[in-house]
Amino acid sequence: MRAVVVESVPATPVVTEADTPRPEAGELLVRVAASSVNGMDAATAAGYAQDMIEHRFPLVLGQDFAGTVRAVGEGVEGFAVGDAVFGVVRKPFLGAGSLAEYVTVPAAYGVAPIPAGLAVPDAGALGLAGTAAWDSLNAVAPAEGETVLISGATGGVGALALQLAAARRVKVIATARVGAEADFVTGLTKEPVHLVDFTGDLAAHIREIAPDGVDAVLHLAGDGVQLAGLLRSGGRIASLIGLTQDAVEGRDVTVHPVMADTVPTTLTALAEQAASGALRVPITATYPLEQAPEAIAAFGAGALGKIAIACS
Repeated sequence: MRAVVVESVPATPVVTEADTPRPEAGELLVRVAASSVNGMDAATAAGYAQDMIEHRFPLVLGQDFAGTVRAVGEGVEGFAVGDAVFGVVRKPFLGAGSLAEYVTVPAAYGVAPIPAGLAVPDAGALGLAGTAAWDSLNAVAPAEGETVLISGATGGVGALALQLAAARRVKVIATARVGAEADFVTGLTKEPVHLVDFTGDLAAHIREIAPDGVDAVLHLAGDGVQLAGLLRSGGRIASLIGLTQDAVEGRDVTVHPVMADTVPTTLTALAEQAASGALRVPITATYPLEQAPEAIAAFGAGALGKIAIACS
């Protein structure tokens, strides 16, 4: 099969021939139709994940997938050959990823059916970013009318989190540069969004909107300690990028470190919202599998929203 591979790290990914995987007990073999680029793909190729998780070379990159079940391993229940599925590759090592024509995935975790009405390319870009947005928002649990600051609203996670937050009838503040970024963010929802240019005096701009501080922050980009300082007393911050409670010691705020938990119930809930039109998967560019290395480079340069990969 064709796959996006690194033979070592750090290295520039290449598209080459790789062995087609076979499903082990409890696994599905999926013919991948669509995938997307995530931060972990770029981080892995750059060598930043070496101390986080085992690497098996040649290492096939990729986490998101959407496609069709082609074979089922021993003991699999609930799925059959021909089923349309999507999700996130969840294994205790990196190397058997989804930026390829085929991928094997555990049937019990990280996979769900694609509902009617959800386009396969959208399903292929929804799993990881959607779950990260869902879990981050649930961690801070904003009530209707509270103020939520989303730092990193122009990325895939942020663009989905903004829509989910707006649906909760909260007051959303989003960071974005003036111009294309601001236009992208304001186009995500019909609900009002307060934009703040993070290249200026962020604290001053936030205080103009929320003089007593914001109720909650989603830390998807930027300086987490600075962002925590924008919270009101008793505020909450969810961080996907490493902020811990120790970093804000002495402040009356709560830090929720978040790691996306791609359980089937969350994937199903996200898929249903996307299928109904309540949630838009923010794909801004699509590359064929053969150009996936260029897509990963574009992601690293700061592309808006999600970059999709057409794998077949």
